[in-house]
Amino acid sequence: MLLHEEVQLPCSPVHEIMLTETEIEDLFSLMNQSRDLASPGSGSQGSNRAVYSPEERKLRRMQSNRESARRSRCRKKKHLENLTSQLNRLRLQNRFLRNRLSLTMHHHLLLSLHNDHLKSEAIALMASLSDLCLGRGKHGYVRAV
Repeated sequence: MLLHEEVQLPCSPVHEIMLTETEIEDLFSLMNQSRDLASPGSGSQGSNRAVYSPEERKLRRMQSNRESARRSRCRKKKHLENLTSQLNRLRLQNRFLRNRLSLTMHHHLLLSLHNDHLKSEAIALMASLSDLCLGRGKHGYVRAV
């Protein structure tokens, strides 16, 4: 890389007529700027910031913010979809458990009724057995032996 301090121009009349020293410095400055603009991907972020005007930086920041907001909306949408899916799964599970509970309660009621019937039948059988052991007949009279 040549800097304008390193270049020494001969002082011939042709060079003095064509470009002044200020014009040569301006030319070097333009060459350096065009080289920096030609490869914006090279260099650090700091050098890129020096290249972009405040308006360009503002536009880039706005674009970056838009992209960030878009990604945020996508994450939010995916999270909402996951929550909706989970809600539907839990509703199905709740419905299944309610049906199962209802069936179990109905089964319990049937078994309780059957158990009550068996208890009353057992009491009747015990009374019949007791009557037989005491020698009484069907109508409560004592039988002759």
